[in-house]
Amino acid sequence: MVIPLFVGRERSILALEQAMKVNKQILLLAQKQADVDDPGAKDLYDVGTIATILQLLKLPDGTVKVLVEGVERARVEQLVTGEFFAATAGPLGEGEAFDEREMDVLVRSVVSQFEQYVKLNRKVPPEILTSLAGIEQPGRLADTVAAHMSLKLDAKQKILEIQDVRSRLEHILA
Repeated sequence: MVIPLFVGRERSILALEQAMKVNKQILLLAQKQADVDDPGAKDLYDVGTIATILQLLKLPDGTVKVLVEGVERARVEQLVTGEFFAATAGPLGEGEAFDEREMDVLVRSVVSQFEQYVKLNRKVPPEILTSLAGIEQPGRLADTVAAHMSLKLDAKQKILEIQDVRSRLEHILA
């Protein structure tokens, strides 16, 4: 999934610039409390998304618009605070193996329920349903659906942290 982000904190801008120099990979972590102006490691969740920076544009007001594409869910292994945060992270994985037929039924249920959600919720563009049709991995489908639901940050974070794909899909259905 590709999304635009607007970044204003100097530390975050420095992290983006460093990532552009190295490998264009960045770990996106949500902040536990949005009102903390200068967050430390304790203020960030330890599960996030490794993303590839596709485009970085400096805006006249000093902020940066960055286009990122999520690659995989990851857990922070080490977070170093300095001029900017530097992290080592490991992939979260998808949990236990699953029965394909059972998973197909669950995926169809999630897609069907999400189609109804999109019809009722004008904030979600109907085009997202077309992109869902092209997603073959159940875990990626779960993450995409969750990202487009009108949920509070902590609810989205909870879904992101569920390792087992079946459990993630079932949580979305609940």
